[in-house]
Amino acid sequence: MQRSRPVKTVASAPAYRAFQRGGFVSELLTFGFAGVLGTLVMIFGANLMRALLGGSPVTSVVVPTVVSTLASYLLNRFWVFRHRDSDGSGREVAIFFALNGVGLLIQVVCTGFTYYTLGLHGGVAYNMGLLAGVAFGAAFRYWSYKKWVFTPTAA
Repeated sequence: MQRSRPVKTVASAPAYRAFQRGGFVSELLTFGFAGVLGTLVMIFGANLMRALLGGSPVTSVVVPTVVSTLASYLLNRFWVFRHRDSDGSGREVAIFFALNGVGLLIQVVCTGFTYYTLGLHGGVAYNMGLLAGVAFGAAFRYWSYKKWVFTPTAA
């Protein structure tokens, strides 16, 4: 039996097909790997700054995070989201770094909360606060990169 009119496609069908082919899972895994590399740079740098310079736990998070953000942008643009459009302007870079500023703020709040509010000053507590901030910040960054920075290619 033949239909008399064309069937409408479901709006979520492209997203489902991308998930089905492994696009979503592959993208999430590569994002996670790039994040792990950036996190290692940030955690190693933060602990090194804290141990060698004896600075504030908050300051020792900011500098390595800025370095890791630069590496993260390059990995995300040229590897994780390479299949997405880039208009070549500074818009993408500006939004990326602004959203990373929000992610950094999330990390600083978690680290500061652990150190100043809870009064936990040891190395393990510092790193636990740091990792909690990284986890919350990473969730925000993944969502925001897909929504505002690395937009889908135009059809």
